[in-house]
Amino acid sequence: MPRDENKSPKQQAAENHITALKEAGGPFVTAADETRMPMLFSDPQLPGNPIIYANDSFLSLTGYDRAEVLGQSYQFLMGAKTDPTELAQIEASFKGVFHHSYPEIRYCRKDGSTFWAIMFIGPVLDKNGVVVQHFVSFLDITVRRQEEDRLRLLLDELNHRTHNTLATVQAIAVQTLRGAADKNVIDAFEGRILALSQANSLLGQENWEGVSLRQLIDQILQPFGLNDRRVTRFSVKGDDIRLQPKVALTFAMVFHELATNAAKHGALSNDATGRIDIDWQIERKTPQGDRMRLRWQESGGPPVTPPGRWGFGARLIEGGLAQELDGEVRLVYEPTGVVCQIVMPVPQGGLMSNE
Repeated sequence: MPRDENKSPKQQAAENHITALKEAGGPFVTAADETRMPMLFSDPQLPGNPIIYANDSFLSLTGYDRAEVLGQSYQFLMGAKTDPTELAQIEASFKGVFHHSYPEIRYCRKDGSTFWAIMFIGPVLDKNGVVVQHFVSFLDITVRRQEEDRLRLLLDELNHRTHNTLATVQAIAVQTLRGAADKNVIDAFEGRILALSQANSLLGQENWEGVSLRQLIDQILQPFGLNDRRVTRFSVKGDDIRLQPKVALTFAMVFHELATNAAKHGALSNDATGRIDIDWQIERKTPQGDRMRLRWQESGGPPVTPPGRWGFGARLIEGGLAQELDGEVRLVYEPTGVVCQIVMPVPQGGLMSNE
């Protein structure tokens, strides 16, 4: 083939080699040329791994002519905002450090439109095991990413409407109960709606796939002084665990009820001597599978006596919580402070690494 004056002799020779293989019916190049998957060959002997072959599927995907592609770096389609970490991973692959998974990257077509693809990189070896070319294929995932974006927008709208609905319910209830119910009843109802709303917001931020137990505790107990730097009244210890949405909503209500009771009657009702310790452990490989054992322990507050009747909070904790968690719940009114013990199964994939 005629020599292109704009290309180095090495690059021209590499392209000529690919052309010769194709014309000779080389099975690898011929298969790459006929497949519907976009594919490239690049030359590792030249700076930037320039492209020396592009099949018709790649040209169709990107909108470029073959002459516009040959000699380019594999990065020429990438946008300016491509994550440097992802670029480093791809660069490492060209240097022989291959990965089990590759990043999803947005690329730019000739007409300015974009597409998403996963790039797979493999070496082409000569008979001595030396890498003479890189074989690069692209998996177009544009449709999937567009669907994910659409679902994310729908979920954001759902989260927004849920938040507004809870706010509306709260406003209606306050207006309805005003003058017809005790202020304590109204305050209790508002607090429960707020706790439910906070849990919904956390789950919305995580696309309703689950939420960290530590994050949930921090959110629900924040109004009760969890992160108050002036005085330390809470201790929270335990390896983090990811809660499923249904369990997270239940835990949010339970922590709210326990903290509210502590603020009215227990460890948070005095000046600064009361304390709440929350700790949990993961018990692995028990006959029932991995289980979490959580303990809420109050101390330093007024002497505790069991209530004469069970209120909503106690019924929720000992009744609803146990049923929702498929576990065991025990609420004890010890003289030194309320104790709540919870044992529940750890959901698959629920354990999180320590930060």
